[in-house]
Amino acid sequence: MGSPAPQRAYELACSSTVGAAREQVWAHATSMRGVNRELFPLARMTYPRQHAAIDPIRIELGRRLFRSWILAGWILPIDYDDLTFIEFEPGRRFLERSPMLTLREWQHERIVDPAGDGCTVTDRVRFVPRAAVLGPLFLATFRFAFRLRHRNLRRLFAAPRTASDTAAGSAPGSAWDADGGQHSEGTHD
Repeated sequence: MGSPAPQRAYELACSSTVGAAREQVWAHATSMRGVNRELFPLARMTYPRQHAAIDPIRIELGRRLFRSWILAGWILPIDYDDLTFIEFEPGRRFLERSPMLTLREWQHERIVDPAGDGCTVTDRVRFVPRAAVLGPLFLATFRFAFRLRHRNLRRLFAAPRTASDTAAGSAPGSAWDADGGQHSEGTHD
């Protein structure tokens, strides 16, 4: 007998340019309050008080920092995330690879790079659902959630407006295309 068929991995990525300094956006991105502001009103992640801000001194790469329950609409538990960082570059980048209840694999990378008078925030997500049939549903859900996160980021940090934004009619600082996302997304076997 051969080995079981590999699980399908799904990926998506998105970027937004905002009108705030990288340090300010990084502080936001590494605070649970900031994460929840990005997810509002879709969901909220719980956290212990001592981890309200992700402190690099408390992170042991590859080990669970804490379990966060994901609450739909801020009240209904729908999943958990055993928050685990495998790479952490303070002020610039983190790579989270965390076990979750509904996903065999969850990987989220966030990069905050300087850009003109502000910075660019890039999120890359890769996941493998525990139930393969749920993959397309999860992809649509996560695509929606990260669009919301980036819309909220642009609102919170006043995205700079450019002539091309105005001419194209797109949201300021948005890197989403007309079909709803500049997402290098897809599936990988």
